[in-house]
Amino acid sequence: MANRKNVFLSHHSVDEHQIGKLKALLGRKGYEIRNSSIDSTKPNNATSPDYIKSILRPLINWAGTFVCIIGKDTATREWVNWEIKQAHLQGKHIVGVFAHGASDADVPENLNKYGHSLVKWTGDNLINAIEGDTKWCNDDGTSRPNFSGILRSTC
Repeated sequence: MANRKNVFLSHHSVDEHQIGKLKALLGRKGYEIRNSSIDSTKPNNATSPDYIKSILRPLINWAGTFVCIIGKDTATREWVNWEIKQAHLQGKHIVGVFAHGASDADVPENLNKYGHSLVKWTGDNLINAIEGDTKWCNDDGTSRPNFSGILRSTC
């Protein structure tokens, strides 16, 4: 039986294709990921920032863990940074994962500020982070400083 996890998968819209890859990667490790974030399978065409925030808050609240998929230019996405801060305010476990091709420069400011872990795109790294490990890595997998002040382990 799969280990079921309720997760909010924060992502830049151009990285949406990574959601299926992440779910498949964890599925091969016996995890069923239930994603509450907004994507093209459940679109929202709202334009009012206050309305969008009112939709996102309960979706983040529903999730036990908040995972930020880091792709190229994720650091520049205002909504991703807002979602990370919301997850922090709601006391969520916050994990960042580097998608293939992402660099250290793509890490959102609020992930550095509020995150619990930042890992490379491998099943074991991601599962350990979701389960509470506080590993902090660069995009190449080497250990890096934890800017959030939370204790970290060796990569």
